[in-house]
Amino acid sequence: MDEELRSLTERLRREAGEGAFSKYDRFVTTEDLDALAAVLTEPGQPLWARELAAFRLGVAGDRRAFESLVLLLNHRDPPRCASAAHALARLGDPRTARAAAALATNELRVAYALHPVRLLAELRAPESVPALITTLQRRLRPHDPYRRVALACVDGLGTLADARARPVLNEALAHPALAEAAVRALARIPKQRR
Repeated sequence: MDEELRSLTERLRREAGEGAFSKYDRFVTTEDLDALAAVLTEPGQPLWARELAAFRLGVAGDRRAFESLVLLLNHRDPPRCASAAHALARLGDPRTARAAAALATNELRVAYALHPVRLLAELRAPESVPALITTLQRRLRPHDPYRRVALACVDGLGTLADARARPVLNEALAHPALAEAAVRALARIPKQRR
């Protein structure tokens, strides 16, 4: 069992409560992907069950989990976002990068953008660099409260090492909370030939 699944199952076991252990154990151990997919569409299923089913389907590469995982990626609870990002990175659905970019750049949901930003860096998709640049530019306003999102953008742009990020990373140097990470990110971008 990988560490992300172990963490998820421990958290969801507590959420499920003692009365749901048999149902919980069935969802953890079943190899029946159709049964897991049914959990995502059956009315009345608790959130823990939907999350567990979506995660298991996602890491198995079953695209029926896509919509549920995107909803969880934008959840107010950071552990749910983290597990959704983990599963989406393994899902292999071509819609993932576009959805993560939309979530990362949505100013109305910027408080929940940390995991979509990290996912974009991991995916290395064509949408990744433009979305991270846009998100970081918005975070460079004075007194912006979302420094963790900004820092994730800087780190992600360093990971992607794309020359298009150089201007926004240079701007980030002026922000004390981001300067050190921006220096590291800029150092990873290949020098332009003259």
